[in-house]
Amino acid sequence: MIVERFFPALSWLKSYNRVQFGQDATAAFIVTMLLIPQSLAYAMLAGVPPEVGLYSSILPLVLYAIFGTSSSLSVGPVAVASLMTATSLAVIAEQGSASYLTGAITLALLSGAMLVTMGVMKLGMITNLLSHSVISGFISASGIIIALSQLKHIFGIQAHGDNVVTQSLSMLENISQFNPMTFVVGLSVVTFLLLARRYAKSFFIMLKVPETYAASLAKTAPILGVLSSLALVYVYDLQAQGVAITGTIPAGLPHLSLSLPSFELIKSLALPALMISIIGYVESISVGKTLGAKRQEKVKPNQELIGLGTANIASGISGGFPVTGGFSRSVVNFDAGAVTQLAGIMTAIGIMIASLVLTPILYFLPKATLAATIIVAVTTLIDFSILKKTWAFSRSDFYAVLATIVITLLMGVEVGVASGVGLSILLHLSRTSRPHVAEIGLIEGTEHFRNVKRYEVKTSPNLLCLRPDESLFFVNAAFLEDSILDSINHRPDIADVVIQCSAVNEIDFSALEMLEALNNQLKTLHIKLSFSEVKGPVMDHLECSGFLQHLSGKVYLTQYQAFNDLVKNS
Repeated sequence: MIVERFFPALSWLKSYNRVQFGQDATAAFIVTMLLIPQSLAYAMLAGVPPEVGLYSSILPLVLYAIFGTSSSLSVGPVAVASLMTATSLAVIAEQGSASYLTGAITLALLSGAMLVTMGVMKLGMITNLLSHSVISGFISASGIIIALSQLKHIFGIQAHGDNVVTQSLSMLENISQFNPMTFVVGLSVVTFLLLARRYAKSFFIMLKVPETYAASLAKTAPILGVLSSLALVYVYDLQAQGVAITGTIPAGLPHLSLSLPSFELIKSLALPALMISIIGYVESISVGKTLGAKRQEKVKPNQELIGLGTANIASGISGGFPVTGGFSRSVVNFDAGAVTQLAGIMTAIGIMIASLVLTPILYFLPKATLAATIIVAVTTLIDFSILKKTWAFSRSDFYAVLATIVITLLMGVEVGVASGVGLSILLHLSRTSRPHVAEIGLIEGTEHFRNVKRYEVKTSPNLLCLRPDESLFFVNAAFLEDSILDSINHRPDIADVVIQCSAVNEIDFSALEMLEALNNQLKTLHIKLSFSEVKGPVMDHLECSGFLQHLSGKVYLTQYQAFNDLVKNS
């Protein structure tokens, strides 16, 4: 149905039942326990007040539930998008100022508008332009920057910077501010979370909790870390010993408002918003497809753009910052048994209750605890095994990934993501500009043609048969032309050239001009140019252009026909 295509929630609502409700409610409770400390922590990372993290986890979940297509994806603040938000806003406003928060809201609105526009224009294939190995390198480097940026809260010092060099130098300059008690609190929470990650599941299984729920409950350890450290600060008055706390978090729900930002602000934040949109979408669609494959659930890329876009617009309207689908909480949502996006709506209700009731309790929450939560969370993002894998498989991929990592670490996430996108495009253009062009011959006793360098095949000294394994367009047209002319220069007996087009899905105007020039050049050398196995749409374009009327050779239905005809005639 057309309505269901625009509102995917209708497809699962009409068959919703009590059993599914119970599964979704259980998952929502567990995800809420994980999302409360995450929301506060990522708000701190983004440089906005802690309550803004909670606001960014309410309406976005509801809007994604209506427009999204993944039953498992949990939308809200995430580490990389939060870091990119802080980096983008650092140059236009000071943290804590009203203009900084306005900038964060503007980023969410711009990102949402861009994502919805891309969805309406059916640009879900945008992920195909980005090398996943390069994006993996960028995310790993971002994870290091994020973790390093939080060490100042663990040490209890002031520091700044948007790359590893400036961050490290700033911390060294201020190391005299080191607070031992803050360090003890932060290190204790980090240790607890790392131990919980490794042993908590086994602990819950030992308590006879079913394995499925044990894995999900284990991931809610941050809430126990929050409560324990909060209690310690309150009981032993650690604030008096220099332990920085969150302080007053206003209770209540977000005030919904939509005010158009100034043109200057839009101009300043348009590019960062686009980068956040692209990286957020790539992360979300990857998580959604991975979890969807486990349930044989189809995640629709174009509708996901709309789902994430409306979620970001909702975040902006409710005073939040950019959001996207988070890996850790989506996995928890999946493992806890969520079967529909109603689990997301229930999670939003849980965050609403926390915003109304729990915020006074969080007054004594140490910032070191939130920093520890972030540090442990982003360790899952850091994966340098991609370097080993790409080195073994593709050196060009390896150098692109390595360059992205180094640039991101040394120059920050904005330059890093731009370089990652640029390197992805360069990798694509590099590969397509020098496509694999095989000289082919007939495998005797068959009608099959294969690469002469790989198989024992039958060829003719008067005939050159080539198979370009790529569509022909402006980037690679000259390469094919050079390949043909180079072969002719080394083999003066050639009288016919046949291009097998079985792998050619498209020929653009630049490639057509090259073929016309090649046809004329071969004519002067008394060599005929022919084609075989031309696909229908490509043939339509060649006929409309008038090229075939001047073709010196023929267009053959199969390469076997071309070979038999031209070998016999020669």
